[in-house]
Parts: sequence; C-alpha cells; structure tokens
Amino acid sequence: MTRDDDLDRLIHRADLDGLVRMIDDRCATRDWDGLLRVRDRSRGAVATGRQLWPAATLAEYRLALLAPPPFVSTVLDETDGLSGRFTIGPLTEVAAQAHTWDELAPHLDRGPRAAIVAHERLLRGDSPEPEGLPTVLEIPLQLHEWEPDYMVATYSEDGADFPTPDLPADWVDLDPVSDAEVLDDDVELAVRQLVEPWTASSNGQVEMTCVGGAIAEAIGSLGVRRARVARLTAAEALAWVAWAGASGGAHGRRRGAAAGRFGAWWLLGALGDALADWPITADDLGHLASDLTWYRWNAYEPTTGWELQLAIEDRSEGHAWAITARDAT
Repeated sequence: MTRDDDLDRLIHRADLDGLVRMIDDRCATRDWDGLLRVRDRSRGAVATGRQLWPAATLAEYRLALLAPPPFVSTVLDETDGLSGRFTIGPLTEVAAQAHTWDELAPHLDRGPRAAIVAHERLLRGDSPEPEGLPTVLEIPLQLHEWEPDYMVATYSEDGADFPTPDLPADWVDLDPVSDAEVLDDDVELAVRQLVEPWTASSNGQVEMTCVGGAIAEAIGSLGVRRARVARLTAAEALAWVAWAGASGGAHGRRRGAAAGRFGAWWLLGALGDALADWPITADDLGHLASDLTWYRWNAYEPTTGWELQLAIEDRSEGHAWAITARDAT
C-alpha cells in the first residue's frame, strides 16, 4: 500500500476538517491518486468507528466530476455498491457532465452504470453507441423530434444547480366540477413511482385522479373548488414531468436526468394504456403525446419547493387526469 503519512494522521484523528482541506489541495494539484486514497481510507475508517463518510463522499464526487476517465471509472466500478450513496447527485450524472462518452467508454465496465452514463451523455448532446451496453431503461439511446429539451443538472466542486423548466403562466380561471365518474387506470402508480423520492424520503404528498370528462371534472374530483389553468405544449409538459422524475425533492436522493426521461416516457405510456405492450415505439409515444391536451394548474396557492400539477385531457376517449405532487423545503 502506498504510504501517505499525512492522510493516515488525519484518519487516525478522525479530522474531518483536515480531510476536506486535503481534498481541496489534492484537487488543486490534480493529485488524483492521492484523492483516491482519501476516498478509500476514509471509507475504510468507518469500520473502526470513525465517521468519515463525508470525506469519502466528497472525494469520490470530486473524482467523478474533475478527474481523468481512468479515475472516473474507479468510482463507477460495477462491483462497488457503496460509491455515490451519499453524493449530491448520482455519480453517473456527475461524471457525464464533464466527460464525453468517447472519453469514458474505454474505461467503463459494460454494466448498468455505464448504460446510465450513456443516457446522461445523450441528454447533454452526445451520441453514444448502445453496442455492448445492457438494456437498463428500455428507452432508446437517441432523442426524437417530439421530445423536449430535458433539464440537466450543473455540478460544481462545492454544489449543484438543478434548474426547473420555464412554464407558461397564461392563467385562465377554471370552475372545477365535483360530480364526475372516477375511473381506474395505471396512471396513479406511474405518478407515484415518478415522484417516489418526494414521498418516501422527504415530506412530499401526491394525489391524482382519472375521470370521465374534462379537466374541470378531473381537478374537481380532487376536492378543489377554485382553480386556474395554463395551456402547455406536450414538450413543455414532458420536460416538467422529467424534471420531477430526476429530482429528489427537498430531502430525497436525486435520481438523475436519465431516470427523469424514463419517468416521462413511462407516464406517457400509462396515459395511453400502453404499459402492457412496453417497450413501445418512440413514434407511437410521440403521436400519443401530441393527441393529448396538457395544462398546468393550481388552486391559486403560492409556489414553494417542488411541485408538479398537471391536468391532461384525452378528448378522443373522453377521459381526463389531474395530478398534484408537492414537496416543501
């Protein structure tokens, strides 16, 4: 084992502040071997009762973000079930920000993490080849004309920015109707899966309903007595859905933009009653997205934290859905 006396002294003292300073110094000098030792020895120290997970997490996050591809592949090792468990975002997404697929591909095991990195790179303008990669998300490794511009995270050495989509605010008053027939379908489960980190790991709540009728009946069936709506294009709505699916909400773990895109496709499949035939073609999903009518809605409440409030009409079938998912800071 390579000697690293300064590091060993900090580990022995469980000096977390000193380890953070060492991580900063080794990033500044591009000492990636030394930074990897910080990650490994901080992680190993946990078994001795020294709570140095924050140092291990910061070191592997910086490696994924800043280091050359061979070191990135180390923290994306398919056999390592610990990497990325506590980082600010999934390491597959962090690594995809600053490294092209061509740079990373020769160094990655052809496992699920590599496949997710490829999907993350796709959303950042790359064109990864799917050859040799496992099918993880069951959606194409290419973008289609009907898809939105997906929102991607911006990671820095000390934090991250998770931008929200720009949504129209051309509000129109709506009088909800409360006596519509409520229908059963697969959409509720798809919505709950989409925002599961908001509800399972944070303080979020989600409700949705499907009714025979239009959006006034759908929103009214949620018990809302006063509402307003703004018309969305399919692309605007799907960008919002994908953002929600990528997010961890206030306290949950972020899943990444690739997972958000899958969530948008899966919800669209549920709206079209097509999940039994999954995977379905991108063209079929694109036609479905354009056949539906999409709205943003609220009950005049202020926007706080994370929210997804959609109303959707399938006018050909006479069905409508209302979705409200919210997670406060």
